[in-house]
Amino acid sequence: MLFSGMEPSLELANGTRVQQFILLGLSTRLGVRGVLFANTLIVSLICSHSQLRKPMYFFLGNLSCLEMCYVSVTMPTLLLGLWVGPYHLSFMACMTQLFFFIVLMGTECILLASMAYDRYVAICRPLHYLLLMRPRVCVGLALTSWLGGLVVSVAKTTCIASLSYCGPNVLNHFFCDVSPLLNLSCTHVALTELVDFISAIVIFCGTLLVTLASYSAIGMAVLRMPSAAARRKAFSTCASHLVVVGIFYSAALFIYCRPSRIKSMDLNKVLSVIYTVATPLCNPVIYCLRNREVHAAFRRSLHWS
Repeated sequence: MLFSGMEPSLELANGTRVQQFILLGLSTRLGVRGVLFANTLIVSLICSHSQLRKPMYFFLGNLSCLEMCYVSVTMPTLLLGLWVGPYHLSFMACMTQLFFFIVLMGTECILLASMAYDRYVAICRPLHYLLLMRPRVCVGLALTSWLGGLVVSVAKTTCIASLSYCGPNVLNHFFCDVSPLLNLSCTHVALTELVDFISAIVIFCGTLLVTLASYSAIGMAVLRMPSAAARRKAFSTCASHLVVVGIFYSAALFIYCRPSRIKSMDLNKVLSVIYTVATPLCNPVIYCLRNREVHAAFRRSLHWS
């Protein structure tokens, strides 16, 4: 059986390899159906309304799909922990969850950087926007995001799965994440930590630098605009993405750009909730609350129904 609720066992017999982990879970109740509905609604609107078939909405559709996957990967174990308390999760199931979670983390980093580049082109090079952000380029950026997350996940998950886990086997988390697993390893983790560090530099720091560079250029372009109305309009097109980037990177960098063997796991659990639950819940509101095109598409959908 994959899951079963029971009291955690702290130690295993000497020399016994861990075959399953015990997740302690999270102590607060959270909802999931609203997250799935909101992101599904965005994808449906973008696919069914031609006026939303623009690069910005194309990337937003990818982001909404990604966040539905986030919820599908982390929520089952979170909700099970809330229902039964500490429970057993097989080693293979834990590595599978870790694999998909890392894929999604890496993909989101590259996707957010792609969205920042889209805003840079729209504001700083508007006359070349249709050329630079033509459909082939947008699809290429989206595929690069997903493939980049996949490559990083294969490397990191392979290294973590190859470690020996002799006990204890209790994860103080609500899903299988990198740091709590490294804390449980009883073998030398230098290679794994090196892979983790390199991936953090390439994915987290690399995409963050692209995002910061894009918004630095946007900021200078906005300041050079002649009228306050033009500056407000330009800023409004970037505000939603800036909020999402700030929330995501603040939580993720705090956890993953510190030494891998983190001890303050209760704080990590709270921060993990931000980008696995709170961010997918808030993003549809952040992106669509003040977006007139999305509002118009939604009203037309209600009229047609």
